[in-house]
Amino acid sequence: MSSTGYIHSTESFGSVDGPGIRFLIFMQGCRMRCRYCHNPDTWKLGSDACGTTATVDELLNKAERYRSYWGPDGGITVSGGEALLQIDFLIELFEEAHRRGINTCLDTAALPFTREEPFFGKFERLMQSTDLVLLDIKHIDSEKHRWLTGHGNEHILDCARYLSDINKPVWIRHVLVPGITTDEEQLTQLRHTIDTLQNVQKVEVLPYHTLGTFKWEQLGIDYTLKDVAPPTAEQIAKAREILIK
Repeated sequence: MSSTGYIHSTESFGSVDGPGIRFLIFMQGCRMRCRYCHNPDTWKLGSDACGTTATVDELLNKAERYRSYWGPDGGITVSGGEALLQIDFLIELFEEAHRRGINTCLDTAALPFTREEPFFGKFERLMQSTDLVLLDIKHIDSEKHRWLTGHGNEHILDCARYLSDINKPVWIRHVLVPGITTDEEQLTQLRHTIDTLQNVQKVEVLPYHTLGTFKWEQLGIDYTLKDVAPPTAEQIAKAREILIK
């Protein structure tokens, strides 16, 4: 019997979350509290959360309706929230996707990552049916990462090292927030960290935006970055110059 996962939403035609055209599955639940999160409605996990439940077969059957549009590089991308909080469901989803010949991409901030069991064994198994990881590195400085997200970045960077060790293809993603992640010294430090990894195929600079602030208001949560404007073209160009070679 196909297991059930907590799903926030799906999108049929994603073009910026992995190669090709992709069917996007947004999982419910996240432990991070990123100050710029544009989906705070994905934070809760469980029956009281927004969204719905779905089985592996229900999701993949829905995804395959759009398979003719994917081309040779497309497939499914699972994001969040944080998909790794539902790793048992994710394993079943990706293994069944591979049985159907569907390319799989995981978009994650990797906060749950640990080399302790039982998580690590499950993660090793998950990687066997994962074609690409989109790894979000919010800030290279752990204390500033903690201020920004509520958590340090040690587990995230350890996950990056592990993915490099197994040569799992990775795209690094970094959200550019003026005054918070635009410091050139820290961007250079992030570049040096990326240079130690053997598996990074691409680095993406994602400009901060305020499109999700209305959700914070609807949920009654104080949005602490309300006075922060999106980065300028010059800030974006400088970050790309440093991070993308």
